[in-house]
Amino acid sequence: MPLYMDVHRNMKGVTSAAVAEAHAKDLKVQGKHGVDFKRYWVDEKAGMIFCLVEAPNPEAAARVHKEAHGLLADEVHEVHQG
Repeated sequence: MPLYMDVHRNMKGVTSAAVAEAHAKDLKVQGKHGVDFKRYWVDEKAGMIFCLVEAPNPEAAARVHKEAHGLLADEVHEVHQG
C-alpha cells in the first residue's frame, strides 16, 4: 500500500498535546477507511504538522482527518522509504 506524508501549514498556536489528541482521533476512525496513520511530527515554532500514513490513496487519508477532527492537510506527497 502506498505511503504518504501530509503537511499541515499555518497552524498558529499548535501544540504537541493538541496534535497528540487529534492523532488519537485519527486512530479511532482510520480502520473504516483502510488507512494506517504511522507517525506524526510537530513543529510548534513554524506552526506545521507532518503525518506519515499508509493509505490506498491520498483521498482516503483526507477522509480520516475530516471525520476525526476536520484538520485537512495543505499538501500530500507519496513517499518511499530508503
